[in-house]
Amino acid sequence: MESATERQRKVTYLPTTEAYNLWAEHYDHDGNFLQLLDSRELPRLLEDAFKCLSGRPRPWKAVDLGAGSGRATMALLASDVGESATNIIAVDASSAMLAIAKRKVADAKNNDRQSMINFEVMDLLSDEELPQSVLGADLVVSTLVLEHVPCDLYFKKASRILSRGGVLLVTNMHHDMGAISQAGFVDPKTNEKIRPASYPHSVEDIKTAASKYGLTLLGDVKEVAVEERDVASLGDRSRKWIGVRCWYGGLFQKSS
Repeated sequence: MESATERQRKVTYLPTTEAYNLWAEHYDHDGNFLQLLDSRELPRLLEDAFKCLSGRPRPWKAVDLGAGSGRATMALLASDVGESATNIIAVDASSAMLAIAKRKVADAKNNDRQSMINFEVMDLLSDEELPQSVLGADLVVSTLVLEHVPCDLYFKKASRILSRGGVLLVTNMHHDMGAISQAGFVDPKTNEKIRPASYPHSVEDIKTAASKYGLTLLGDVKEVAVEERDVASLGDRSRKWIGVRCWYGGLFQKSS
């Protein structure tokens, strides 16, 4: 589903952290329709997650796992969690992406809540020991991150972060899209396509791995295909994906 120009463009594969450090400057402005689709679906998932946590004592602790440029962090800051959390910890392997997230939070209107957010560099792929700051979370939000981590490793560490009864909100590129393409960007300095490591996990893959680490699926995993009517809001880059399932997301609860 790539154009002739895209097929001819040189593709460079880089380690995930290196790729995202390069991508950071352009990440929020390169017309990535999957980010827009994810942002559209995130509020519903957050609302459902809050309902699942409603019986837990407050304040809550929330972790944005793979925070990137802070899209989900900002959603948490403006949400019910922003009123309920003792701390929101935004972690990512890319220091360049976290720097952008910090600027967004600093520029946010709800200045009274900014002090509750902490930023920390953490690499899901290579860090054997997890920072104490993320452990015992009531809520873990992780958007468009799973693609870059082996499924088993991802759920093993997500489960370690959560406290018993805590909820994991996870979204990802759908494996139907992943079978055709993967995350990446065109470096405006070199005109090269830069791609980080990518793993096309199916819905069944994530259910199996989550269950292995004591995480129970709450409800269903929602799978979303791009429709003609979506192009107006998702942008022209989404047009070639009409009819293809590009996104999925769901909630898991730690039972043990």
